[in-house]
Amino acid sequence: MPIIDHAVEKGSATVGAHLVQDVSLPALVLHRDALEHNIRWMQAFVSASGAVLAPHGKTSMTPALFRRQLEAGAWGMTLASATQTHAAYAHGVRRVLMANQLVGTPNMALIADLLADASFDFHCMVDHPDNVADLGAYFASRGLRLNVMIEYGVVGGRCGCRSEAEVLALAAAIAAQPALALTGIEGYEGVIHGEHAVAGIRAFASSLVRLAVALQDSGAFALDKPIITASGSAWYDLIAESFATHNAQGRFLSVLRPGSYIAHDHGLYKEAQCCVLDRRSDLHEGLRPALEVWAHVQSLPEPGFAVIALGKRDVAYDAGLPVPLLRYPAGVLPAAGQDVSGCKVTAVMDQHAFMTVADGVELRVGDIIAFGTSHPCLTFDKWRVGCLVDEELRVVEVMETCF
Repeated sequence: MPIIDHAVEKGSATVGAHLVQDVSLPALVLHRDALEHNIRWMQAFVSASGAVLAPHGKTSMTPALFRRQLEAGAWGMTLASATQTHAAYAHGVRRVLMANQLVGTPNMALIADLLADASFDFHCMVDHPDNVADLGAYFASRGLRLNVMIEYGVVGGRCGCRSEAEVLALAAAIAAQPALALTGIEGYEGVIHGEHAVAGIRAFASSLVRLAVALQDSGAFALDKPIITASGSAWYDLIAESFATHNAQGRFLSVLRPGSYIAHDHGLYKEAQCCVLDRRSDLHEGLRPALEVWAHVQSLPEPGFAVIALGKRDVAYDAGLPVPLLRYPAGVLPAAGQDVSGCKVTAVMDQHAFMTVADGVELRVGDIIAFGTSHPCLTFDKWRVGCLVDEELRVVEVMETCF
């Protein structure tokens, strides 16, 4: 018996393959037209807002998408960790905002090694004197100077100093470390929720700018035009508006860093985008869902009930279950999708999804269902490769991830 000496990645395909007859499923699918639209749309929105874009790469960790975002005009990339930064650098990214504290000597060593390249522009966050002391000692021992930005947060939120007084005290601690350079201030508004979220986000952004002005007036920054940054993928319009309103005389480089926009979704961010369009009547078109996961009907054990070969190892389930979109008979060309949006996924297990079958929908075992997702970050990270397809559902590029 022959020995197979190579591995086949889940969802692997070759350029020219057709989704309904040539690709092993389940598969991560990216629609080229929607993807390219989203890249253009967000870049244009940010530029028109007087800001620059540093997309959060942790959403996709897909170098081919990083390249497209940078080629479209992104100022740099945002990443979440030293290892993500290392992976992005290996694929040509030369400006990174790391939107977390750099903690732990091995992680500091990863960044220090990259800083040997004078062309690498790196900024990480700090929010505590302990971290400032550790970074100052480590980078001094390496003979390097590290760019840091103060993270400003909200009570009950995620990371960040919890008061303006803490921010000013931390700036003094940074100034006492010769190996550290304070290059800006950062915040994250995505943890502000509730009935008065819009007012809370505007107040937070105003406070962020007020702190930046105070730090600049005191001579705390190492840059003539320091960085001020915030914005996730839900409230970026409010942050852009606040930065444009309060950034007097263009004293700061305003950086927005949404990430999920590149793929968008059929759930969490679809709803957030509707709110953006409601707030901004001048925006006549929004983002388009570009990400789907395709899978076979595995079993039809009972009337009105289907088991799909799609599970928690394939698709996000933290912010809503997969959304059935279209059904395709496997292997049949030309491919014509049947609307199955009346069907509903009720539960997902490790490798299976339970789906009720709507009246009038006829399925057979082996059929293919295209599913929309909610929260693209936690779908991308389940895949080593994704299939970029054209309008005829042919694979035009196989995109590798580097989680």
